[in-house]
Amino acid sequence: MEKPSNLLLKVSRRLFTNLDDQASFVDALMNPQPFPPCILWCQEKPENSPFPVEIPTPWQPSFVDRLYLGEKPGQHPLHQQGYFYCLDFSSVFAASILFTIPQPVPIVFDMCAAPGGKSIFAWKALEPDLLISNEVIGKRLGMLISNLKRCHISPSGVVNRDSSIFAEMFPLSSNLVLVDAPCTGQSLLAKGEKAPGCFHPTAINKSANRQKRIIANSAQIVAPQGYLAYMTCTYSPEENEQVCEWFLQRFPQFQAVEVTHLSAYQSHLTTIPCYRVFPQKRLGAGAFTALFKNTAEGEGKPIDLDAISSMWIYKNLEITTS
Repeated sequence: MEKPSNLLLKVSRRLFTNLDDQASFVDALMNPQPFPPCILWCQEKPENSPFPVEIPTPWQPSFVDRLYLGEKPGQHPLHQQGYFYCLDFSSVFAASILFTIPQPVPIVFDMCAAPGGKSIFAWKALEPDLLISNEVIGKRLGMLISNLKRCHISPSGVVNRDSSIFAEMFPLSSNLVLVDAPCTGQSLLAKGEKAPGCFHPTAINKSANRQKRIIANSAQIVAPQGYLAYMTCTYSPEENEQVCEWFLQRFPQFQAVEVTHLSAYQSHLTTIPCYRVFPQKRLGAGAFTALFKNTAEGEGKPIDLDAISSMWIYKNLEITTS
């Protein structure tokens, strides 16, 4: 059997003081086991589910089902018809922080949207007047547009710009900015996929620096009393807790929000309210999530629909720009 790398062992020791926890974490990555599939119902759930479902967790929304191991929902006709979206249950854990946000939430801005799972979750959970899904990497746009189109997500639009452009053009305009940050993708190993170099310090530091730039730009878009959600699918503290600590020092008007339904998952690596799930818990490949509120007083700025209308790569909306 292949031995774990020294870099993986080093990360496990940083994450856990208990030797058994270290061993179970390493084993989950070295000997990955399939997770039960999970679906998010975009359209109304049929009265009789076409799939057998697991008992829901206390924080699991009613529009999400965890299926029995071995089910293949992506092959079901309802999938092609856009009734549901397939996702890792870790994504449900991360996105569940959105239920802490009081409604209404008129504008949701998903800064790193492809392949679309968090955008679709936010659309379903918060029912915004406008969902803006941005993806800066051109080759990922097709997947994002395909999923939003297939699942009939409206009103929504897709844009393709660097986060700095939006910080400059649309300051203080969005009630929620969602940052599912690009990361080293260490949780891919728990799914049996490749993530070469994901534990190397150079890759981790490069990723953390990019995350800080994106979250800093995203913060400038959040309206007063609005929210910023930050999440990753990786384990390194540099990409998670340390980004949050840096962010709160840099933007003191933001405060971390306690998410009571995830209190059992509070990260032990910081005193900031933020939450982790690990692959050995068998709820998915792993995730980190945190929610911040812009406590600044004052009015937000209306989003310039004329300006953004020239950016749409895909749209499914009826909004007047006059």
